[in-house]
Amino acid sequence: MFVNCSVQTGSNDMTLSLSRRAFCAGLAGAAFARPAAAQGGETLTAGVSSVQLAPPGYGQTEVWSYDGTLPGPVLRARQGARMTRRLVNALEVPTSVHWHGIRIDNAMDGVAGLTQAPVLPGDTFDYDFALPDAGTYWYHAHTNSMEQVARGLSGALIVDEPAPPDVDRDEVLLLDDWLLDPETGLFFDDFSNPMMRSHAGRMGNLLGVNGQYAMRLRAQQNERLRLRLINAANARIFVLRLQGMAGWQVALDGMPLAEPEPVTTEIVLAPAQRVDLIVDVTATEGEPAGLLHYADDDSWQALVETEVTGRGASRSREAPTALPPNPMMEVPDVTAAETREMRMEGGAMRGMASGRFEGEQLGFRELVQRGQFWALAGQVDLGEAPFARYDRDEPARIALVNDTVFPHAMHLHGMHFRTIGADGATGPMRDTVLVMPEERVEIAFRAHNPGKWLLHCHMLGHAASGMTNWIEVA
Repeated sequence: MFVNCSVQTGSNDMTLSLSRRAFCAGLAGAAFARPAAAQGGETLTAGVSSVQLAPPGYGQTEVWSYDGTLPGPVLRARQGARMTRRLVNALEVPTSVHWHGIRIDNAMDGVAGLTQAPVLPGDTFDYDFALPDAGTYWYHAHTNSMEQVARGLSGALIVDEPAPPDVDRDEVLLLDDWLLDPETGLFFDDFSNPMMRSHAGRMGNLLGVNGQYAMRLRAQQNERLRLRLINAANARIFVLRLQGMAGWQVALDGMPLAEPEPVTTEIVLAPAQRVDLIVDVTATEGEPAGLLHYADDDSWQALVETEVTGRGASRSREAPTALPPNPMMEVPDVTAAETREMRMEGGAMRGMASGRFEGEQLGFRELVQRGQFWALAGQVDLGEAPFARYDRDEPARIALVNDTVFPHAMHLHGMHFRTIGADGATGPMRDTVLVMPEERVEIAFRAHNPGKWLLHCHMLGHAASGMTNWIEVA
């Protein structure tokens, strides 16, 4: 029942002529179960547990998880409230928690080595921060993220609007993939594999939603659902399509769109990105419905299967209204702002330019020996100096230039941004943008949140192998 796929992606598998959809090809399909209910306590314990991750017939898989569930508990609060959790590290390695997409105080951002020291085994760390924006967010480990997130350390963080939209149900769907041994159902644990790090990243051979395989959702015809999709995969780009449903995108990366946008094409969800959909079930009883993903055999496979039972309403409703806007620091006029160019370099099939590593100028061979395959703005891994320094509220403009043959999901901590098109038009607010090979994407934001903020690729193997930088806001 596992997909027969190779961990490595050879040079013959990726070329610049491939389409976006080909880059995003998925693997085998699976359906989903509901996420674990939010825990009532004020602690969040990172530890080792066993779950039935693989299909029936396999034993349990040992995972690293929060509070013993995979994914971790759904943390939920109202907009304007505070989130307080004491992280208890019951692992045998250091860890920390990043609250992805939240406009957070810098000291609470959870980036070990930049905003806090890693939490040592047996120690605790108190996270306490405001939730200024409603939307769909998530939390995950940010110490040795490639391994710790792949082993299971992630969960959804939902901030509810004061007045929720008119829907019958609100479903949180955390999409992921896992690289398991098809003989045992246990993780392949070679996280230093140079092929994974220097190519497209760690791709799993088993896909699922909310930590479960081969389960279904029930719905009725004309029922209206809010689907909160979160891509928690280490490197996989999900390409999705609705089946037996009519839908609208209402938010991206937690930020409401000015107007709902009908879903008429595929939905591309890069690692760390989120999309909120409002969908009406149009299928009748017995007809297929759910969420499909594009698989590597050029077919569409069920990722979420929805069993339609009866009719919930006699007819469908009118299109939904827009979600209330968040009190964001809107992007100012950046026409006069300096454009700083951040180039992505390295990886397989293209030699890496010499970069900075621990203060030394190194060539490609030395970098590879250290497991460093990628550079960001001419720098390998975090350096002592930031990529850019901004005064508080200064308009910022960065050109992300992909000089590699692989896509990269670039994530900015602490703030959201808008993309700027060639014609000067701005895109929706996001915190993660997918930059395809040979593509240049400009982002603009108001540097309103003081502190040291990571800017990195969220293909976590790329970040672990050098594609990480940071900015500073005074």
